[in-house]
Parts: sequence; structure tokens; C-alpha cells
Amino acid sequence: MSCAQSIQDYALRSLGIGERLLPRNDFTLCEQVVLIGSGLIWNVYFGVLALSFGFLLATAVALGKAADSPWLRKPSEWFIFVFRGSPLFIQFFLAYEAFVLLPRNGIELLGITAETGWLTRAWAGALIVLFLNTAAYSGEIFYGALRSVPKGDLEAADAYGFTGWHKFRKITWPTMLRLAWPAYTNEAIFLFHATTLVYFSGFPAWQQKGDALYYANYFADKTFNPFVPYPIVAVYFILLTLCLIALFGWANRRLNRHLPQTQRRRIRFRPQVIR
Repeated sequence: MSCAQSIQDYALRSLGIGERLLPRNDFTLCEQVVLIGSGLIWNVYFGVLALSFGFLLATAVALGKAADSPWLRKPSEWFIFVFRGSPLFIQFFLAYEAFVLLPRNGIELLGITAETGWLTRAWAGALIVLFLNTAAYSGEIFYGALRSVPKGDLEAADAYGFTGWHKFRKITWPTMLRLAWPAYTNEAIFLFHATTLVYFSGFPAWQQKGDALYYANYFADKTFNPFVPYPIVAVYFILLTLCLIALFGWANRRLNRHLPQTQRRRIRFRPQVIR
């Protein structure tokens, strides 16, 4: 099979488009590169959506943890503690088992039956876990940055008559983001790496529609040679990491554009060995 034919058959295989059956023998390098690249679509899907929704929840959690009211502070503290204190792999497993235990015919609420079967699918259930997990880690990052906002900036805002939402939107929130952005960039990178755990936890790959590591594991099992598919996955994620560093680096420059060059915080990639 030519490489062009492999691209046509397997480029969107992870989405159910193209050849239904996976190759079973005589694997070519092109087939492995294309299929693993196809699976990367799911990693990008999980990472982008979890990061987007998690950013909003993380901001709310950070504000809740910094609140004076214990009714806001305690739930935020426990949310962060639970999701930062337990392994992500265990969170995937427990979430899948909990979703499986839900009634198959759905849950009835106010006379309306809400379907629950879709929660056992990785595109929804695993996304919820990643969303909550990154919100907890990012919330702690934002909380630390919120506590580090210079008092002089807040006093200047008060002097100019900024109060409430106007003060938060114009002064507190932008300063918090500027201070938190380098650490948040590392969290975003690790989140994309953590998406490789989805199909190695409780969530099954329906009709063999898995992510990059799922296909790499398939080829490694069939060929008994892990030194081809796994480096391919590594290269894909290195390229993905470079794209994230470039994107978040651009955002970091935008957040710090008003500061002198000597005071701008640079992003330093610090990989985490364990979550």
C-alpha cells in the first residue's frame, strides 16, 4: 500500500472516517505515522476543551478560595484538595465506574428523563474528569497569583474610583493572569500530555477509535517492537508542545506588553514527572 493510500484510508480513522479495519500485518512506517497522527486528534480535542472550560472554573475556584465567606472558601479548598491529592488515573477509573452505575434508562428529573449512557463514552466522561482536574490545578495557580497582586495596584485602583466588578476586570484579573501565566503554561502542557491516559484508564475505545497512544500500543503489541510507534508519539507531542509554547508565549507577551523589557516574566517549561 502506498503512503498516499494510507493517508486516504487512515488519516481520520480515529473519527470513524475511512477504513474500518486496522492493518493486521506488514505494517509500514507510513501507516504507523498516519494512524498515530489520526489518534492525536482526540488528544487535541480533550486538551483544548478541558483547558478552555477549566480556565473559567479555575478563575471561579481561585476567587472562591480567596473569599472571606466560609461558604465559598471551604468548597473551593476541598475541590482543589481532592483533585490535586488523588492520581489522575484513579480519577478516570472512579468516574467511569460511577457513570456505569447510573441507570441505563436515564435519570428522571422533574418528570424529564435525562440520558446518562453518553457519560460512559470517553469524549464526554473523560473530558469531564480532565476539565475538573485541570480546573483544580489551575485554580491553585490562580489563587497564588491573586494573593500576589501588588497592593499598590489595588490602592491605585481605589484612588481612581474603581470598585467591584470594574476593579476586578480592569486591575485584579489582568494582573493575576500576568503573574500566573508562566505556571499556567506548564499546566496546559502537562494537561495535553495527560490526555494519553484516557484510553489506558476505564474508558474504552469504541470501534477502535482511540488516541495517539492507543494506536502506538496497538502497533507495539502486533510487531513486538515498541521502538518505532512510541518514538512517533513522542515526536508528535514534542511538536504539539512547541505549538503550545509558541501560543502561550504570544499571550504572555500580550499580557506583559505594558512593562519594561527587564520586568517581563519569561515562560520556562518545567516538565512534571508525576501528577
